[in-house]
Amino acid sequence: MPPKGKQGTKGQKQIAEENREALRFYFRVMLGSTVIYVLRHLPILSNSSSFWTWSLLVCALAVNVCSYLAMSSMARALYAPDGSLMDGGIDLNMEQGIAEHLKDVILLTCIVLILSCISTYFWFLWLLAPARAVYMLWQHVLRPWLTAGSDPQQQEAPDKKQRKIERRQKRS
Repeated sequence: MPPKGKQGTKGQKQIAEENREALRFYFRVMLGSTVIYVLRHLPILSNSSSFWTWSLLVCALAVNVCSYLAMSSMARALYAPDGSLMDGGIDLNMEQGIAEHLKDVILLTCIVLILSCISTYFWFLWLLAPARAVYMLWQHVLRPWLTAGSDPQQQEAPDKKQRKIERRQKRS
């Protein structure tokens, strides 16, 4: 059962600490999945490594590093010259934020890295990221923009407001 009332706010010190823990966790996930992938595809242990194996690893590392650096720059805390915390940075654990999407990209990439040790066809799961981006673009930008003028209730509201203004003017 969710708590009643307003959700409590976090202090800057708590946000800074949670951001450090989140960044540490995602760094370990990225490192672990990369180590598993590299160990699986070492030329000494596997004859299935090819140019594409290592190219896709480089692409995955680039995506992970860029996402991680974006998250770390968002979470950068500001300290006063005396060492006290002035700003804890943006809360990485906030729902519906950019950091949530960056964390999803990191996790998807790490899952694809590990699953691709089984079969190279798991790399197609990486297409889920652009598919989700297109879906969100449609849901939050394109569809509301395209359907903005076609709702009959929205068209009636200005007409009612205009009639109300005209009635007031007639009374005066």
